[in-house]
Amino acid sequence: MLSQVVELIEEKQKFAITAHLRPDGDSLGSSLGLYWLLRALDKDVEVIMRDPVPHTYRKLPGANDVRVTPAADDSYDGVFVIECSDVARPGLLNLDKQFVINIDHHATTAHFGKINWIDSTAAACGEMIYNLAKALGVRVTKEIAECCYTALITDTGSFHYSNTTERTFKVASELLRTGVKPAKTAEAVFASYPWSRIQLMGAVLSTARRDSTGHVAFLRHSLEMQHSAEASDEDADGFVNYPLTVGEVEAVAMLKESEPGVYRTSLRSKGEVNVAKVAEMFGGGGHRNAAGCTLRGTWEEAEEKILGLLQNAVERANGSAETPEE
Repeated sequence: MLSQVVELIEEKQKFAITAHLRPDGDSLGSSLGLYWLLRALDKDVEVIMRDPVPHTYRKLPGANDVRVTPAADDSYDGVFVIECSDVARPGLLNLDKQFVINIDHHATTAHFGKINWIDSTAAACGEMIYNLAKALGVRVTKEIAECCYTALITDTGSFHYSNTTERTFKVASELLRTGVKPAKTAEAVFASYPWSRIQLMGAVLSTARRDSTGHVAFLRHSLEMQHSAEASDEDADGFVNYPLTVGEVEAVAMLKESEPGVYRTSLRSKGEVNVAKVAEMFGGGGHRNAAGCTLRGTWEEAEEKILGLLQNAVERANGSAETPEE
């Protein structure tokens, strides 16, 4: 589908770019990378988001140009939707009435666009935007490179997740040649948090526990914890990964209360443990080692719904279990 995206860009003039609610490093970095790419082609383009740019990414080139709006409230030749599982994920009204170009690297993403460019071999959408620049013959400027590099380092966990490949390092190397400073970018992304994150981290990590096997861990992030720490949603980014630093822990679920009885659930795993298959059973999705879904009920009920599935996923990865069933 890359050729269709190239053809559309070459033929049309006015575009918008959006991504999912609570944008992260890949969705926002890729959106801004595409923004600078289209500007280099003298296209009329804007980035529109339902939520504001998180504090962590406000130093990205073009971050101040992002327009926060509840709706896709203009007429565009095309709206690029970055890293969204379905057309509702950006949270924008009237988006379904636009000519949508769906760009994602998650194999579980629905084909909801008029054009659907899905590349599950890409480490991040930022890698896809870099490839798009090459396909269009656009010189990769420092602005494009900084945005795409941010996408790469966040979605690969600084190159230590299983989606990191030889190609990932090749793309990163080519981005560095434009003048990206890895240490400076990493500091902006990973070392510029507010103190509220530390306070929230202490509360969330205090809930950590493991199942009887020791291979599955859980964390809870309540609205009360967030309020007490005077923290924002984004302050909890990455907490789910901490239990995986324990040698025998192979899968983690962090339940984040979005309203009483409703939990946005982040799933992480090591090696061959496939948490994307577990997430799909609850209408979610993602990658083998990083996925998400929504659970409902009490804390205990929500955890119980997913515990057996995660245990089975671990057992199956170790060659001793059947495919888990809901």
